[in-house]
Amino acid sequence: MMHGMSLRGTEAHRDDDALPALVRRAVGAARGHGFAYSCRPEQGRLLQVLAAGAPHGIAETGTGCGVGLAWLASGSRPGTRLISVERDAERARIEGYGPYDLLVLDGGGQAKGDGAADPARLLAPGGTVVIDDFTPATPWPPRFDGVPDQARLHWLEHPELRATELRLAADLSVIVGMRLPDDRDYVV
Repeated sequence: MMHGMSLRGTEAHRDDDALPALVRRAVGAARGHGFAYSCRPEQGRLLQVLAAGAPHGIAETGTGCGVGLAWLASGSRPGTRLISVERDAERARIEGYGPYDLLVLDGGGQAKGDGAADPARLLAPGGTVVIDDFTPATPWPPRFDGVPDQARLHWLEHPELRATELRLAADLSVIVGMRLPDDRDYVV
């Protein structure tokens, strides 16, 4: 099971004419820099759709050459704030700009289950988190290298979320979760 960046994601963007203009430019930059790990088109289309439902703020980790960010920007509403950061600890401090309507955790699956991205701090109630670059799991509990897949289970069983795994291709899945509203957010 994959727990890393999208393998050959840049290469998977083949029909440049069918891509949004921003995505086409970002894919060109990734190709020009020899960066192979861009999000795949299947992921990009999902991000584009989810961005349309995020009216205020979107954050992404794992910028790479900006292909995922371009998909998000192509789907977002005018005036929506988009923030994207890379692994550098100083640049990765996104908490001060949140909470976000949509948070995309990209850039390697192994670190995605370490608890650093806390939905209660980073997501608005009802906000969506996307954790990508998984290989679809069929057994329960899901396994990675012969043991329970802790990164995947962290998100699927997170007490702040309702989450599920979505299969985007035979070899690619993502976890999508919605932050549950706080008790004080319920209207009676």
